[in-house]
Amino acid sequence: MQSGWRIGTLFKIPLFIDPSWFLIVAFLTFQNGSIWQQRYETWTPTMAYGAGFIMALLLFASVLLHELGHSLVAQSKGIDVTSIKLFLFGGVASIEKEPQKPGDMFQVAIAGPLVSVFLWIFCTFIVALLLKYAPTISPVAFVILSSIASLNLTLTLFNLIPGLPLDGGQMLKAAIWKKSGDYLTGAHWAARSGLWLGWIISIVGFSDVLGLTSLLGLPEVVGFWGVLIGWFMRQNAVSADRLTDVQAALLNLDAQSVMTRNYRVFDGHQTLRQFAEEMVLKSDPTVAYFVASDGRYRGLVTADVLQTIERSLWDSTKLEDVAQPLQSIPHVIEKTPLPEVIQQMERSGNDRITVLSPAGAVAGVIDRGDITRAVGEKLGFGISSTLLQQIKTSGDYPPGLQLGRIADSVLEFQGKNAIGVTAEEVKEESA
Repeated sequence: MQSGWRIGTLFKIPLFIDPSWFLIVAFLTFQNGSIWQQRYETWTPTMAYGAGFIMALLLFASVLLHELGHSLVAQSKGIDVTSIKLFLFGGVASIEKEPQKPGDMFQVAIAGPLVSVFLWIFCTFIVALLLKYAPTISPVAFVILSSIASLNLTLTLFNLIPGLPLDGGQMLKAAIWKKSGDYLTGAHWAARSGLWLGWIISIVGFSDVLGLTSLLGLPEVVGFWGVLIGWFMRQNAVSADRLTDVQAALLNLDAQSVMTRNYRVFDGHQTLRQFAEEMVLKSDPTVAYFVASDGRYRGLVTADVLQTIERSLWDSTKLEDVAQPLQSIPHVIEKTPLPEVIQQMERSGNDRITVLSPAGAVAGVIDRGDITRAVGEKLGFGISSTLLQQIKTSGDYPPGLQLGRIADSVLEFQGKNAIGVTAEEVKEESA
C-alpha cells in the first residue's frame, strides 16, 4: 500500500507526496528566507520568504526530474516503475525489480545524476544569459536560479557518493557485479560502503552541531541535517545488507534441509468414517495426512473430503479411493533449491508443499513456518516457537520477511548466472 497523497501521474507513473515533504518545504522556505533577508537589505520579508518558498518548490521539481530520469531508463529496460514519491530526504522511484544485468543497473543509476548535471548547466546558462542581455531583471530571479543551479550540482555530487542507498552505491554495486560476475558480492560491498559513509556523514554533521568542524578542519554538512542524512543512509544500508544475507541463505538451502516429518500416514483400507473420528480427536491444521496401502503411497487426504462426500457413504468409502495422487498435488523433490520451493508454494496458493524422494515416496513436508525457521538458523538467529506456530497457522510470512518476493528476485538473477556467492562467504566478508 503506497503511503502519502497521490498528486498525479507522469509517463504513467503515479506521483506521491509524503507528509514529511511539507516539513522540509517549510524548513527550506524559512531558512533561505531568513538568510536572504539578512543578505539583501532591500528585500522585504515577503520577497525573501516568497523567494525561499519558490526555491524550495523548484528544488523538489529538480528532485522529481532526477527520479524521473531513473524511471524512464528503467522503463526502457522493461522494468515497471510503481511510483515516484517526494519525502523528507528528497525523492525515491520505486521500481518493480532490479535490473537483471550490471550494465542496465549502471545506466538506471547514473540517469538521475545526469539529469541533475543537465539542470545545473541549464540554470547556469540561463543566469549567464540574463546577466548579459537582461541585467535589470529582478534580482530575485538571479538569486533563485543561481541557488537552484548550485543545489543541482550539490545533488549530483552527493548522489555520486559510492554507498547505498545513493545512486553512487547502485553504480558501485553494478561495477563490482560486472567485475566479479556475482550480484551478491556487489550488493554486499555497496551496502557496507553506504553504512561506513553514513557514519562518517553523521559524525561530521554532529561535529558541526557542536561547532567543532572549524576546529577539526572538517566540511560543514548543515549540522543536524547531516546527522539525519547519515542516519537515513545507515538504515537503508543495513536493510540492503540484510536482504543480501537472506538471498544468500536461500541459495544455500534445499527442500531436504528444510522439510519436516510433520505428517501422518493412514492405512488406505480405513474408511472415511474412521478417518473422521481420528480427525475429531487429533485435529491439527499444521499436520499433513497421507494415505498408503500395500506398501505404496496412494496420495494426500485432507479434512475437506469430509465436506464433499455424503455422511451416509463414509462407512463404504476407503481413504485410498479419495486420496489425491502425489503427482497431482504441489510437490518438489528433495534436492529442489529453496527459492524454487517458495515460488511453487506461492504460485499454487497452498500453505504446504510435499517433498518426494527419488523413488516417489513422501520424504517430508514444508510450510512457511519451516522455511522461516531454516532461514533464521542459516542467518544465525532463532525464531520463537510461538511465532513459528503463528506462521504455520496463518500461512503468512512475518511482515518484515517477504520471502516470496525475495525468492523471485533470487531466481531472476540465478537465471542470468548472476549469483554465485554462498552464505558462508557473505558472513566471512561481514566479519
